[in-house]
Amino acid sequence: MHKNIKMHKTINGSTLRKMILSGAKSLEQNKDYIDSLNVFPVPDGDTGTNMSLTMLTAAKEISACASNNMSALCAALSKGALRGARGNSGVILSQIFKGICNVLSESGENVGCKQFAKALKEGSDIAYKAVTKPKEGTILTVIREMSDAALKICKKSIDIDEFLEKVIAEGEVSLKKTPELLPVLAKAGVVDAGGRGLLVIMQGFVNAIIGIEDYTFEFATDTFAADPSERSHVDYSNLAEIEFAYCTEFFIINLHKKTTEAEIDRFRESLMTIGDCVLVIGDLSMVKIHVHTNEPGTALNLAVKLGEVDRIKIENMLEENRALIGKGNENLKPFGIVSVCAGEGLAAIFKDLQVDAVIEGGQTMNPSAEDIANACDRVLASDIFVFPNNKNIILAAEQAKAISRRNLHIIPSKNVPQGLAGVLSYDAEAEAGENYEAMSDAIQNVKAGMVTYAVRNTKIGNFDLKEGDIIGIIEDGKSRIAAKGKDISKVVRDLVGKMMENDTSTITLYFGSEVTEEEAEKLATELQEKYDNCDVDFHFGGQPLYYYIIAME
Repeated sequence: MHKNIKMHKTINGSTLRKMILSGAKSLEQNKDYIDSLNVFPVPDGDTGTNMSLTMLTAAKEISACASNNMSALCAALSKGALRGARGNSGVILSQIFKGICNVLSESGENVGCKQFAKALKEGSDIAYKAVTKPKEGTILTVIREMSDAALKICKKSIDIDEFLEKVIAEGEVSLKKTPELLPVLAKAGVVDAGGRGLLVIMQGFVNAIIGIEDYTFEFATDTFAADPSERSHVDYSNLAEIEFAYCTEFFIINLHKKTTEAEIDRFRESLMTIGDCVLVIGDLSMVKIHVHTNEPGTALNLAVKLGEVDRIKIENMLEENRALIGKGNENLKPFGIVSVCAGEGLAAIFKDLQVDAVIEGGQTMNPSAEDIANACDRVLASDIFVFPNNKNIILAAEQAKAISRRNLHIIPSKNVPQGLAGVLSYDAEAEAGENYEAMSDAIQNVKAGMVTYAVRNTKIGNFDLKEGDIIGIIEDGKSRIAAKGKDISKVVRDLVGKMMENDTSTITLYFGSEVTEEEAEKLATELQEKYDNCDVDFHFGGQPLYYYIIAME
């Protein structure tokens, strides 16, 4: 507590702005440390990076907001966090802020402890709903227990900075317990990285209120000696005929107090009478609109009856149409495919398979929901199949559905081999639903393995790992280490042996940026000699960090 500093019973919009900027700076300064807490000892621990990029986008929106009105700032914060959400941790963080903003935007211009406690509770509730299968021992546990504590603490008369410090203290207690709830954390000897990131943000909030500008912290209890006895495993069919000329997009912010959800529904119905491809998403805090219409002015006039219009974008599709016709692109296919991957070789393979757009990303480079939505919007097809190819990108891809003007179908591929199998099952003659089912089934029929290196000393399962050890990982819903050694080729051979089953007929190696073609060819030859009943092939993937990605079918 800081008794020598001016007391703060409440925060206003100006203080909230400072809190978000301070939280973003705190996270940016400490993201490398948070990355180091990632459970799996591989060089793609990116929880801190993902949360930081999410916060920086939110901070950018806050900075661009001209008003210190609490509602306007909350709208900017919620929108920025959603657009910048990267990875599971970033998406969950964006949902926490959405809930916080839902309450603060309706709490008036001066927010006290009780309102902030309710905001934390709403943030926790919405974050839990955003995850299909919430897992305890994660950031979700930390925000839930912090919000529960906040509701008790706020019952006493207390300054808001002291209130937040007490909430953070409860969060620290919750964070220390995460290894008890999630055995994989106990095995790795770390606390949950997302939970630590959340507490860093909260400490940044306190610093802004009391005027401290030190964004680096000491963390003495986040790592510990793991118990060695524990075991864990870790929209156009014919360009020559366009009925509606203008693609119109905008947001409604600062909705009038008298505006209701029913009026938003009626607004959506009104847009459908003046155009098509209507998208109206959001709630009473913020609404995003997309419509193809010949009357963009009418759409805007209807919108201002509900609130303030913001970020208006009107594109002349007739002109776009003429440009495309001039290029001979009169007939567009009904479906498009967008894939995420890292490595020029893998990108080239996806493009050879007629993927329309490849988003650069994957391990350590998770694209945001907005990145995915923008890539999909550039594909001229009404239905887009999206392959995240990384379990940490699936949630962001799902969030992209809310901000893209295309109809997105997210195929939950967790790695590149699954993505390639799914793309190969695409049938241009089938319906969208049939393709979705076929692709979703196809990704289940491929086994994936990864070969990389350990970034720290730890014990995972039966493996005592030293920094720099080469490790082979089986991806089968979970990520589990199955081989280790000092020689890359030997680890690959050991890993393939662990993955091999009687019905395996093909082995494909995608070699990374640090492996030569000669090395890959030699390894493929060795595998072919050992498994003469299988077809063994190798391709340049060019992916960073991972020496080999292995697909077995």
